[in-house]
Amino acid sequence: MREYSIAAIPADGIGPEVIAAGRTVLASLEKRLGDVRFAIEHFDWGSDYYKRHGVMMPSDGLERLKKFDAIYFGAVGAPDVPDHITLWGLRLPICQGFDQYANVRPTKILPGITPPLCNCGVGDLDWVIVRENSEGEYSGHGGRAHRGMPEEVGTEVAIFTRVGVTRIMRYAFKLAQARPRKLLTVVTKSNAQRHGMVMWDEIAAEVAAEFPDVTCDKMLVDAMTVRMTLKPQSLDTIVATNLHADILSDLAGALAGSIGVAPTANIDPQRRFPSMFEPIHGSAFDIAGKGIANPIATFWTAAQMLDHLGEQEASARLMRAFEAVTGAGILTPDVGGTATTKEVTDAVCDAIHSSNV
Repeated sequence: MREYSIAAIPADGIGPEVIAAGRTVLASLEKRLGDVRFAIEHFDWGSDYYKRHGVMMPSDGLERLKKFDAIYFGAVGAPDVPDHITLWGLRLPICQGFDQYANVRPTKILPGITPPLCNCGVGDLDWVIVRENSEGEYSGHGGRAHRGMPEEVGTEVAIFTRVGVTRIMRYAFKLAQARPRKLLTVVTKSNAQRHGMVMWDEIAAEVAAEFPDVTCDKMLVDAMTVRMTLKPQSLDTIVATNLHADILSDLAGALAGSIGVAPTANIDPQRRFPSMFEPIHGSAFDIAGKGIANPIATFWTAAQMLDHLGEQEASARLMRAFEAVTGAGILTPDVGGTATTKEVTDAVCDAIHSSNV
C-alpha cells in the first residue's frame, strides 16, 4: 500500500465545494486501484480565518505544511477582504516559501466542450504554459511614499535573476522535449522592457543550445494573444514571466471553453518541499454556494498531483474518467450544460469504477 499525505486548503468562495469534489474523486481512485491511499488533512485557512485572527494563515503555517507530500488548494479571495491581503497572506507565501518556481498550466479542448474559437476542436488547442513562479513582476519589491499627497508615488519592481530565469527555461525546454511536437515558444516584451526582459531573451537563447532537438521561437506578449486566438494549432509548450503567463493562461482557459476546466501545478522540481496543486478559476463568489461550480479543473489538477507523486496510472485513469464525462455532455453551466457540481462528480466517480482500462 502506497500512502501519500496531502494538505487540503479549500480556502474561499467555491474552493470548499471543488476541493470536496476532488476529495470524493480521490477516494474513488483509492477504491478502484486498491493499492494507494491518500491521507488528507484539512486546513481552514483563508479569508474567514483572516476575519477571526487578522492573518490568512498562522505564523507557523509553512512549517506545518512542510511534512506533506503535496498541497491541494482551492481558491483565495473574498469581496470584503482586499485582494493583496488574501493573495500575499496565503497563496504567494506558500509558493515563494517552498520555492515552487515552476507553475505548470496545461490547456486543451476537452471532449464535449465547444470552444469560442471557430473551426477549432479537440486536438487543435493542446498547450502547456510554464509560468516563472518565484520572481519577475510578482517578486514583491517596491513600495509607496508620500501617501495621500499630490506627489504620492508607488513602485513595483520586476526582479529577474540569472538563476531564476535559467532554471525556468531549462524546465520549459525539458517539458517541450518530452512532448511529441518538441516545440517551445518563449514569450517576452524585450522591445519595451530593455533590461530584465532582454536578459530573459539572452538566457533563453543560451539554454536553447542545450536542447538542439527542441524547436524554439520567440513572441512578444501582445502578439502572442493574437497568435493564441488565430493560430492555436501553431503552439505547444509556452514559457513566460510571472505576470505574462498569469494573463495568458487565463486567456488559454477561456479559449478552451472555460477557466473552470483549467488546472495549475506549483512545482518545486527539486522536491525539497511539497508542491501545490490548484484550479485557476479563483473564488468565484458570484456562484459560491449554488452547487454549480465546475469541478473539472480541480480533478485535472489532482491528476497533475498524482503525476508528481509518481502515480501515473491513477492520473491517467482520472483524466480518462473526466474526459468521458465531458464527452457524454455532463457539463456545468459555465461550459453550456445544466449539471451540478455533484452530478459531474458522481459521473466521474462512476466512470472511474466502470472503466475496464
